[in-house]
Amino acid sequence: MTNKKTYADGAAGAIGKIRAFEKFGSILGLERMNELMALLGNPQDKLKVLHVAGTNGKGSVCRYLYSVLQENGYRTGLYTSPFLEVFNERIELDGAYISDEDLTEYTDRVLKQVQRMVDAGKQSPTEFELITAIALLYFYEKGADYVVLEVGLGGRGDSTNVCKAPLISVITSISYDHTDRLGDTLAKIAWEKSGIIKDGCPVVTSAKAPEALEVIERTAAEHHALFFETRRIPYKIKEQGLDGSCFDVDFQGVLFEDLRISMVGVHQIENAIAALAAVNLLEERGEVRIQKDKLYSGLQKAKQIGRFEVLTAPDAKPVVLIDGAHNPDGAKVLRDAMKTFCPSQRILMVTGMLADKDTTGILRSFRDITTDFIATEPANPRSMTKEALKDALQAQGARCLALLEPEAAVEEALRRKEDYDVILFAGSLYLIGQIRGMLREAVR
Repeated sequence: MTNKKTYADGAAGAIGKIRAFEKFGSILGLERMNELMALLGNPQDKLKVLHVAGTNGKGSVCRYLYSVLQENGYRTGLYTSPFLEVFNERIELDGAYISDEDLTEYTDRVLKQVQRMVDAGKQSPTEFELITAIALLYFYEKGADYVVLEVGLGGRGDSTNVCKAPLISVITSISYDHTDRLGDTLAKIAWEKSGIIKDGCPVVTSAKAPEALEVIERTAAEHHALFFETRRIPYKIKEQGLDGSCFDVDFQGVLFEDLRISMVGVHQIENAIAALAAVNLLEERGEVRIQKDKLYSGLQKAKQIGRFEVLTAPDAKPVVLIDGAHNPDGAKVLRDAMKTFCPSQRILMVTGMLADKDTTGILRSFRDITTDFIATEPANPRSMTKEALKDALQAQGARCLALLEPEAAVEEALRRKEDYDVILFAGSLYLIGQIRGMLREAVR
């Protein structure tokens, strides 16, 4: 699968039309989405959906589910956000991003119905709602057997929640992020994310915080939905490294030995177990048929770009890593992974982040990774200035150089490669998306 490409003229035009809807901002609520999908014939009601929400880990769980279903011969769609390098990443079917031609066609078709809404005096859909509608129509008309649907923000009022009867709802970790929209306690955030739970639809959660679990379990009970939590599923790690992990899992008395994953870290083992639980529940209910060898190969083939991704070849020095950690919980997971896989190594970290994040909490974990930093600014109007980021790092005792352009930060970091064992880029998915292609070319 190609991750880097050039848009055709038609796709560039379609993306421009979609981005014109940025002016409507991000407004939670399903009124506009329900109206738009009705005009499109409600294709979402004819899809078999696996719906995944959570603060961190939901993208990886989606990848595991997507890969396992594909490996078992099912035509499977995947809807994720945000994209890193190319817009087409957001809509994927059977291992291929939506083509420029299809993106152009489906954008125009959905926009015709948007215009009908506006002409009738209805409120316009937002950008994310528009993209979600494009994806759902595309998956239906392309004959997807299953669709793995990642929530964009929260759950209850997210546009993906237009799906009324998913086969299963998965809720991953619950931690603090988007608190201005989702609430300032874990219970409030869990309530928003539990909004994807539907009547009779099984619920799997890998959340650990007791106050979040209580909300999720109570919501499942209110909807007469089977509730399954994965935090106490026993597993034994046999191998760990920058190429992934090997582990055993005892799933309700059934032993899965020597499972291998290519995504790095204990948190990815836990994400894989959440996906395994979802697949097993679906199989018990007769919704899917999964071959054990294909389950194993599907888990091992799953990869999530931009999440503790090693860009250099094995044994290369320095190791070049990128990670999309952009909230305190994600930063802690990154810190723990670095301490596990890169102990006592000389690390240079390039970071840039958005000012509306909990930068103090994020930087506390980053400072535990290393004392050497380059601060930069992702191409986003919400970016924290390089000077403010530099000052914050220096206040914690770090050494830091500030460079405005991420591309200049990459060049400076690679110029210093003889001085370090690891060069790590993290702090914002916008930063990672901006530099990933450049880094892959540089370290090839």
